Amino acid sequence: MVKVREDYPQLADGRVDLTRWIERLPIDRSIVDQAALLKAFELAEQCAQCPGAVRDSLPTALEMVEILADLHLDQDSLIAAALFRAVREEQLSLETLKAKFGADVAKLVEGVLGMAAISRVNAELDTPVLGQSEAQSETIRKMLVALVDDVRVALIKLAERTSAIRAVKNRPEKRYRVAREVFDIYAPLAHRLGIGHIKWELEDLSFRYLQPDAYKKIAKLLDEKRLDRQHYIDDVIQQLHNALESEGIQAEIAGRAKHIYSIWRKMQRKGIGFSQVYDIRAVRVLVPDLKSCYTVLGLVHGLWRNIPNEFDDYIANPKENGYRSLHTAVIGPGGKVLEVQIRTQSMHEEAEFGVCSHWMYKGTDRSNKANSSYDEKIAWLRQVLDWHEESGSSSDVAEQFSRAQDRVYVFTPEGHVVNLQNGATPLDFAYHIHTEVGHRCRGAKVNGRIVPLTYTLCTGERVEILTGKDGKPRRDWLQSNLGYLRTGRARSKVQHWFRQQAKEDNIQAGRALLEKEFKRLALNSIDYKYIADHLHCPSVEDMYASLGAGEISTVQVIKVAHQLVGRDTAEQTPALRLRRPSRSSSDGSSVQVSGVGNLLTHFAQCCKPLPGEAIAGYITVGRGVSVHRQDCSKLLQLQSVEPQRIIAVDWADAQVDTYPVDIEIEAYDRQGLLRDITLQLATEKVNVISMNTVTDTANHMATMKIRLEISDLAALSGLFSRLNGLPNVVSVARIQES
Repeated sequence: MVKVREDYPQLADGRVDLTRWIERLPIDRSIVDQAALLKAFELAEQCAQCPGAVRDSLPTALEMVEILADLHLDQDSLIAAALFRAVREEQLSLETLKAKFGADVAKLVEGVLGMAAISRVNAELDTPVLGQSEAQSETIRKMLVALVDDVRVALIKLAERTSAIRAVKNRPEKRYRVAREVFDIYAPLAHRLGIGHIKWELEDLSFRYLQPDAYKKIAKLLDEKRLDRQHYIDDVIQQLHNALESEGIQAEIAGRAKHIYSIWRKMQRKGIGFSQVYDIRAVRVLVPDLKSCYTVLGLVHGLWRNIPNEFDDYIANPKENGYRSLHTAVIGPGGKVLEVQIRTQSMHEEAEFGVCSHWMYKGTDRSNKANSSYDEKIAWLRQVLDWHEESGSSSDVAEQFSRAQDRVYVFTPEGHVVNLQNGATPLDFAYHIHTEVGHRCRGAKVNGRIVPLTYTLCTGERVEILTGKDGKPRRDWLQSNLGYLRTGRARSKVQHWFRQQAKEDNIQAGRALLEKEFKRLALNSIDYKYIADHLHCPSVEDMYASLGAGEISTVQVIKVAHQLVGRDTAEQTPALRLRRPSRSSSDGSSVQVSGVGNLLTHFAQCCKPLPGEAIAGYITVGRGVSVHRQDCSKLLQLQSVEPQRIIAVDWADAQVDTYPVDIEIEAYDRQGLLRDITLQLATEKVNVISMNTVTDTANHMATMKIRLEISDLAALSGLFSRLNGLPNVVSVARIQES
């Protein structure tokens, strides 16, 4: 049987009396169903008795729920905390949890499991992730923020880590690792959330295990005069109570315990001894309203002399985590230094419970998810991004929030955190680590499992790159549709490698290609340097290399060559320009065909190419050259059957005014839809040749097929943007025959 705390109500067999224990929880019964919480704990108890279950899983669940109940969290959070250990120890599946308690509970547990990435990796490594540079700790904290999309996930994780550091008291083999993690990550997280009582406990316990000698020394100094200090505080409270009562001020006054870590930190920061820490003796005064705070401050300064430079007004100037209070140090009774804190009850709740205080004071219906903590969650995420108390950063917090959501944080095998663009692959990760690692990458493991190089990385995963001896990237990595590389940095490194490694091959290929083309056009005595300069290539060899690598096309080179020879020897040069027919003709008169004279051309009706699009020609029987878009399916079919009849063509400088284009508009039908579309076409001065409209009455969708005349692709793109902006329009697209 699992041992539980003695203060828990117990049944006759020694098990926890869960019904009575739940009744003692400080929960709002109007929003937390005790029966549902009892059902969750009964399931957790069953899981704890399964073979292989961790013995402390049920006590941990009880402790986590107590912590969250003090924070006044909702029912889903409490149930998630009750069953978190059962899921983590694989005694309960997320699917079962979802079926029994709903998707929201399962999502919370899944989120907390995701935040455990640091603990998992830290435990696996000989050199821990934590306790390294502040920059690494900063990146790890940002990684945690990226993992969280619900503030309750972070609160449940804080409760779990608080329970964990309490439990390692008698487990020396785990103390340092857990304390290091809590001190570096979770105590700062509690501070940024403004949850004071959890922050102080995490700091003190982690300090106790990280620096045991310093902790014991301060604890001993505190214990030596604890009784005298308590008598002194009782006397101060009585004097304050009498003074406030005489002024008719209702207040709660209590002594405030000073935490060991905060004493040590103040001694280190100011270079002072224990006796010079002014707030060893402290009282806290809680008053009903803001005005009373400053009234009490005046009374305190009237009773005792205040110490210069030891007054802080955190009400007028709150701390970054929202903390508000008045702090003053005075020479109290007997000439001893005394700190007095003054705040309202709501300020105190915010100081103790931080963002959780919103659940206690919000006047809306908390059971209504439409009135949930969305605004508080956004504000929290923005706040947590700025971790340092005095970062001095002037960058916009909302911009930082946006950037964090666009990043993914993953671990190296050594435990370092790598910050990548969202959507990055293992290959992007490899090139981020080192260019040679990327070149030699042949495979990858994520969390110990082999994954394809196109796998999309997620925050918190541990990535290991498998390399080969041959440091040579593959050309297909550059094909964006294959999804190997999704960051510009990695893509540029691969492109650079191919430019450098294959330059000689590219030069040879480019020279052969150009010589063949010039020979076909009967162009001799060409000034290659003139062409290279015109194409902005540093040298002729660079021009050959760019041509061989596909960075420039032969058509571009031929255009420049034609300008060169056309000035002096136009009569000896085969005509490169085709005749120009009438404006509305559908033929290809505005294209020029390399190496042929006046050849009849026409535009193919299957794809209807527009100026600026890549085109090619097909020599027909009796109808001259049919001009197609290069990606036209019919042209590709002809090219595979009769490649010798495919010739290079390009757009001439003098273009016809307009070209026929078929477009299709899909929209939800409404009154005035056709009027708005035709008005937009008229505004853009687009001539409509034909229009056909069909409406599907079943789904109220209207489909319009319009043939119009357009001048070029830029004009068409602008028209599409304007049509898409009309109400109810779903899509606008160019269509062509298959």
